[in-house]
Amino acid sequence: MIKESQLDAHKANQKYTVDSGDYFIHYIPAGATFRFVDLEGNQAADTLFYNAHNPAERYSATDTIREQGNVYLTAGSQLRSNENQVMLEIVADTCGRHDTLGGACATESNTVRYDLEKRCMHACRDSWMLAIAEHPEFDLDKRDISHNINFFMNVPVTHAGGLTFEDGISAPGKYVEMKAHMDLIVLISNCPQLNNPCNGYNPTPIEVLVWDTHH
Repeated sequence: MIKESQLDAHKANQKYTVDSGDYFIHYIPAGATFRFVDLEGNQAADTLFYNAHNPAERYSATDTIREQGNVYLTAGSQLRSNENQVMLEIVADTCGRHDTLGGACATESNTVRYDLEKRCMHACRDSWMLAIAEHPEFDLDKRDISHNINFFMNVPVTHAGGLTFEDGISAPGKYVEMKAHMDLIVLISNCPQLNNPCNGYNPTPIEVLVWDTHH
């Protein structure tokens, strides 16, 4: 569902550019609104969400899919935790579809999907591990790396029940905007994947905008 935002990007309290292959880890308070912008199009932002006060409570694909009855995320979708609490809601979306099934690339999956020589290529799982190693203040460890959302990524479900990685349906400047329902830790790996068409074989930066609770 395409829904434009009412917020002015120039009035965002915080603005960050996340280069392709880089990570972003940040605290977002309840009530704040934040936006991911696909600056050049066809990028995939692999994202994890945690309860900032209890990281064992985290985004759950199964709870989210079950409660909304849809495997894709868009405006109006409520993202739920493994305790079935609403963590955040997508309030605006100009892309129209985001994947919650495809998972994140890892050196192991690169090897299985593509070739043994691809194992050394950078992967989202490595970015998350680097983020939590370099930011111990968030109190996350390897066990906290769980199932993620791939914002802007197009992974259709086939009639046979399989998944296919297709060309992205995003475009330069498209965005997804969310409102936090609890204090959150947001962890993004801006996907460096070069081996499938989800980002046009050309990883590009994304932008993160945050409006505080008084916007």
